[in-house]
Amino acid sequence: MSEHINNASQRKEALKEVIKRLHAGESVEGLKDKFGDAIRGATAGDIAEAERALIGEGVSVSEIQRLCDLHVAVFQDALDEEPPPESMPGHPVFTFRMENEVTARLLEAMQETIESWQAGDDEAHQSLQQQAENLKAIEKHYSRKENLLFPYLEKKGFEGPSKVMWGVDNEIRAQIKQFRQYIDSPEADPVEASAQFTTVAQDIREMIYKEERILFPEALNRLSEEEWAEIREQEDEIGYFNVTPRDTWQPGQSDESAKDEAAATETVPFEGEEDLISLDTGLLTPKQINLLLTNLPVDVTFVDENDRVRYFTKGRERIFDRSPSIIGREVVNCHPPQSVHRVEIILDDFRSGKRDVAEFWIQMGGQFLHIRYFAMHDQEGVYRGCIEVSQNVTHIRELEGEQRLLDDAPGYAD
Repeated sequence: MSEHINNASQRKEALKEVIKRLHAGESVEGLKDKFGDAIRGATAGDIAEAERALIGEGVSVSEIQRLCDLHVAVFQDALDEEPPPESMPGHPVFTFRMENEVTARLLEAMQETIESWQAGDDEAHQSLQQQAENLKAIEKHYSRKENLLFPYLEKKGFEGPSKVMWGVDNEIRAQIKQFRQYIDSPEADPVEASAQFTTVAQDIREMIYKEERILFPEALNRLSEEEWAEIREQEDEIGYFNVTPRDTWQPGQSDESAKDEAAATETVPFEGEEDLISLDTGLLTPKQINLLLTNLPVDVTFVDENDRVRYFTKGRERIFDRSPSIIGREVVNCHPPQSVHRVEIILDDFRSGKRDVAEFWIQMGGQFLHIRYFAMHDQEGVYRGCIEVSQNVTHIRELEGEQRLLDDAPGYAD
């Protein structure tokens, strides 16, 4: 196995074999001895491609996820030789890396606080609770990664590692929640708290390593300046973990060859669709829009700025009777005389900006109905009408506890 492996396909097959043997129980050091050349020359992209290929061959994402920490251990020597990605303040990767630095410092501070608590400092317990509350905000970091970075990488065919990493993120979220609940309980003990913290801190640090050495370098290699700019435009809405991005980085324009290469590798998700309507957050055909609105679990009625009914959904379960004859009708005429005054007050308040929402709830025919009206204004603040949203919430009000397994949900078979 010492023969140098040059061919990319041979390297990928060798790396797949390493991962398979790792899952079969062979030791990390043993694999390094047997597959030294393949491992030493492996890049983050090679490892990602090998894992993606295994998933494509039927290896479950959960199985890859279960031992992905060992994968990194096997390839750590090769990964350590790759320089960390360099970027300017304001670039999404720079922000991610600054958050990782803040996270590392917070974990060190929490470890010191736990040691003080174990030494008998009662005030340290309260400090730890505050630090754990701060750690919870790491959700912003993971959410940006999962909801901004991953979608762009998936368009480049970089899917498997994203799925694996998201699963580990969820495990860390659960560990943080469990840790916070424990140290907030009256039975909290510093020794047990230390044990729980050691586990979650190790997993967070290992995730930082995977991001720094695998995810971010691959993202920088695969995404264009324009795509990074698009990610940057969307980051603020999700938020950040204890950092505030600066605007030092300004995306440049890629040259024509780079644009052509990006266009060649980009997946076209709506091929053959010629009647797409461009919306703020997507592209849909009129048929898709109609299906979407028709299948909402609520009744929606749209009233324009002139107080005339322009549209209503026709779902499977009607809450209030509607017919096409009301289209174009003044909305006050769609209500009984006793209700007209309240409708007029709502519309006047919406138009003046006095209120943006009005809601009511009633019981009718054994059902508990929730009815809400929402004012709509355009970007210039001009009133453009309102929507009425009615929903039967009888079942929702009866829900208790948690339901996380889809198979146990009503209407789903095993």
